[in-house]
Amino acid sequence: LVLLKLGGPLLIIGLLVGLVISVLQAITQINEATLAFVPKVIALGATAMILELFMFSTLAAFTRLLLDRIAGPGS
Repeated sequence: LVLLKLGGPLLIIGLLVGLVISVLQAITQINEATLAFVPKVIALGATAMILELFMFSTLAAFTRLLLDRIAGPGS
C-alpha cells in the first residue's frame, strides 16, 4: 500500500504525459526522442516537488510502524 501511495502518482503522471506526447507526435509525425523525454522529466520533477511532503510523511509513518513492530511486545 505504501508503494502505491509513493509511486502511483508519479507513474500516473508519467503515463499521462507520455500518452499526450505520443498523440502529438503521431499527429504531427515528428519522431524525436527528446520531445518525449524532456516533458516527462519536467512533469515528474514538478509532481515530486508538489507531493514531497505527502510522500515524506507517508514514508515516515511507515518507518515508525516498522520500528514499533521491531521493538514489539518482547522489549
